[in-house]
Amino acid sequence: MAGEADTPEDRPSSVGAVLVVIPTYNERENLGPIVTRLHAAVPAAHVLVVDDGSPDGTGELADELAAADERIHVLHRTAKAGLGAAYVAGFSWALERAYDVVVEMDADGSHAPEELPRLLDALGNDQIGADLVIGSRYVAGGSLVNWPWHREWLSRGANIYAKLALGAKVSDMTGGYRAFRREVLQKIKLHNVASQGYCFQIDLAWRAIEAGFQVVEVPITFTDREVGTSKMSGSIVREALIRVTKWGLRRRGTQLRALATGKRA
Repeated sequence: MAGEADTPEDRPSSVGAVLVVIPTYNERENLGPIVTRLHAAVPAAHVLVVDDGSPDGTGELADELAAADERIHVLHRTAKAGLGAAYVAGFSWALERAYDVVVEMDADGSHAPEELPRLLDALGNDQIGADLVIGSRYVAGGSLVNWPWHREWLSRGANIYAKLALGAKVSDMTGGYRAFRREVLQKIKLHNVASQGYCFQIDLAWRAIEAGFQVVEVPITFTDREVGTSKMSGSIVREALIRVTKWGLRRRGTQLRALATGKRA
């Protein structure tokens, strides 16, 4: 159910009209509570539920929520095409409308809606000058709750590798709790983003950095889901390793060519 953003007087004053994109696949038990918590934290924010044809009725519940609240919208997709594709579809939907800021948020409660004001405050702080704010588990003040040790080890390892391979000054490249200015999404060529999972988050952060945007991290507490199952798989981890290695080699090649020609990379 499509809709326009609130009138300017209803918008969070620091950043403008906010759309929170929530991809879903079999999240019926989680969706209602997360939307309720979100609107308690940021009442003026709009929500776009991007459902990939959930067989558990998540899409139908999203339609019911949207019918009862004009701040809630639903984008139905007919197949489970992955997190990255769902976000790209949601971003494109947002850019066609009057939203100034687009937020990524998981449906499972791992991203606390109560911390969204912190991301928006950082985005709206002119002294910081942020274009993309990442809710980070791995900066001072960030933390993990109830995450299995092997998942934490995998996540920390992926972030260390991405940081070293790309030379990026971002500690949580795989973090999925983010607030983008619309200008970032307009510039980073969403049409050719094919990455999924961990790699999708690294991909977008790296595109933003390469495009010259200011990326800022704020600490969050990441809490493992209590209901449902994780969508993470071995294939997603392998994809991230392969793509990040490729991007890192490309970066090194650019630096070497710059040195050879006496130009700065």
